[in-house]
Amino acid sequence: MTGVLAAVLPAVLPAAWSLLAAAFLAALLLRDPARRPRGVSISVSDLFQDLIRYGKTKRGCGRRPAWLRLLQVPKRWFTHFYVVSVLWNGFLLVWLSRAVFLKGPLPSWIQKVHRALGRETQNEDTDSEHLSALLVLLLLWLHSCRRLAECLWTSVFSNGVIHIVQYCFGLAYYIAVGSTVLCQVPTNIMNGKELSVQISWYHFAGVVMYIWASLHQHKCLVILANLRKTKSGQVVSLGHSVPSGHWFERVSCPHYFAELLIYVSMAITFGFHNMTWWCVVMYVLFNQALAAVLCHDFYQENFSSYPKHRKAFIPFVF
Repeated sequence: MTGVLAAVLPAVLPAAWSLLAAAFLAALLLRDPARRPRGVSISVSDLFQDLIRYGKTKRGCGRRPAWLRLLQVPKRWFTHFYVVSVLWNGFLLVWLSRAVFLKGPLPSWIQKVHRALGRETQNEDTDSEHLSALLVLLLLWLHSCRRLAECLWTSVFSNGVIHIVQYCFGLAYYIAVGSTVLCQVPTNIMNGKELSVQISWYHFAGVVMYIWASLHQHKCLVILANLRKTKSGQVVSLGHSVPSGHWFERVSCPHYFAELLIYVSMAITFGFHNMTWWCVVMYVLFNQALAAVLCHDFYQENFSSYPKHRKAFIPFVF
């Protein structure tokens, strides 16, 4: 029985992320209210649309019932996601750094999670995952720090709203994704090889791609913010305009595409072989694709001169 559990439990994390990815894929396919399955009541459809849309895309939901409007919070509360991520993933980064550099033990609760997931039964050579996990957690924390800074000093939020479920999900997501990284650390961390021995070419490739994608995402977010500012930086509008320049010439939401590339860069940093993280990437793919398509639909419906050649999410593809 113990052997069976050890074989099954390591698949819990990939299965959970795959299930989330499947849920967002389904939402992507059913996003159009006209595609509502037969027998589904209007109120259920309204709730579904309210759950998958936020900000400007909620305008496509029509007039929402009053009870749904009670379950919404300001979109600018997105900032809270990154506050939580900086604090939580910074906390995990400190513990992992202590274990890797000082050869100290991981906290007992992390060791319990390792045992529950069957990490102690894995005999493959995973020494390089010590450095890989440390780098990925560092990249995730730096990403959260940058996004928090952009929310505070770059972005100009409209009066848009998000559903309270989306808000709670976003808070939980950044706790879960950092914890997922930590669960990739082998249990023999105190007996692992020196970091200098673990360094591999894919660590450099992943970090370079991460920096490249992050710079492009920041530039796209600056372009969006400048649509509502004067050249002196004064906010003059909270309305929506058609962005142009840089990657916006190819896709409607290049900042979402860059987000996907950032997570792919972390998968490369893990050495390509970490299937759990590829499941996270798959979730990010469908999550960001849903948001991008809804924004793309908004632009096409509200701006008659919107460029026809622009894709929604991935240049030349989708």
